[in-house]
Amino acid sequence: MSMDVTFLGTGAAYPSPTRGASAVVLRCEGECWLFDCGEGTQTQLMKSQLKAGRITKIFITHLHGDHFFGLPGLLCTISLQSGSMVSKQPIEIYGPVGLRDFIWRAMELSHTELVFHYVVHELVPTADQCPAEELKEFVHVNRADSPPKEEQGRTILLDSEENSYLLFDDEQFVVKAFRLFHRIPSFGFSVVEKKRPGKLNAQKLKDLGKCFFVFCFFPPSHQ
Repeated sequence: MSMDVTFLGTGAAYPSPTRGASAVVLRCEGECWLFDCGEGTQTQLMKSQLKAGRITKIFITHLHGDHFFGLPGLLCTISLQSGSMVSKQPIEIYGPVGLRDFIWRAMELSHTELVFHYVVHELVPTADQCPAEELKEFVHVNRADSPPKEEQGRTILLDSEENSYLLFDDEQFVVKAFRLFHRIPSFGFSVVEKKRPGKLNAQKLKDLGKCFFVFCFFPPSHQ
């Protein structure tokens, strides 16, 4: 499987002329997964070889502005570039509780009507993830008031046995979120590719009298 990572922004607090706010893209099999969407992410995308319309999943680590203030604008741009296309699959968005309300209010106040559907899956933090005074209760948007293009998302709780949040598990990947400890509830994400059987027919090579070798690479473990 072909995979590559593009760092669109690694700056903190605010973008600069030479360094964008937090945003990283994982590209695999024609899809792009965006991790964080700080201000200026659209500009950085335009400077890269990536296409905003290829983004199918978005993961937000926490609700500090330099990590997600670029999200409403990016969604609007994807909608404009999509034209009247209605076959686009919903964009899956993962992030802390409160993210759904933020997107809804941004779309409502700007009178924005996206041409594609999106789904927001919210991760519920635990009480020990940040100082008590920063753990806020959010007033959720009533389903009757939801934007027409928003589909029902999940509320994802911590799996105490695994000490993680299972976001999805499909034929190719297992993606989980893990608690990080910051001034507000924060999460890290892991993307694990599942093992796949190789296509090399070793027996046929032996029958043909050919030599072959197997190369294995084991990355160093993190302590």
